[in-house]
Amino acid sequence: MTTGQPVLSTISQDRFVADVQALATRLEEDGWQPDFIVGIGRGGLVPAAYLSHRTGIAMLSIDYSARVPGFADELLTKLAAMSAAGRRLLFLDDINDSGATLLDLRETLLAQGGDAANLRVAVLISNDRSRATVDYCARTIDRATDKQWYVFPWESVAPMSALIDEARDVPERLA
Repeated sequence: MTTGQPVLSTISQDRFVADVQALATRLEEDGWQPDFIVGIGRGGLVPAAYLSHRTGIAMLSIDYSARVPGFADELLTKLAAMSAAGRRLLFLDDINDSGATLLDLRETLLAQGGDAANLRVAVLISNDRSRATVDYCARTIDRATDKQWYVFPWESVAPMSALIDEARDVPERLA
């Protein structure tokens, strides 16, 4: 039973930076070196910029999660062609919650000829129960028990009402 009230959990700047450092460490330990980090707009843009600075890997961005029809098509085609040509791409988002964005993105890239061996995904927080899997994450949660609505540092400037409305759009995540 849900109360209908979102439990907002603000992630501090220090925690965010520690999560970026953890992602960089996991990437270094794995030995897979991407040619580009691709920030998924909007939540993955800030983490991608930080990870790019931390690793020295160039950053690209794609505004995909807004789902404006046709907006990202040309860029997705270019990214798929880059991966097919052997360029390694690490896509970065803030959270893998339901997995919808990541599944759709991967499906689109592969349908356009992308090479799965050259496509990887990283997130700061990954839900163990997500439909999508990620290659790298700073930490995991289990949405069966963790109903917090995470507020990342770049989201903390939004009006509280906007954060609450966004959380309420996903009732299964309410406490």
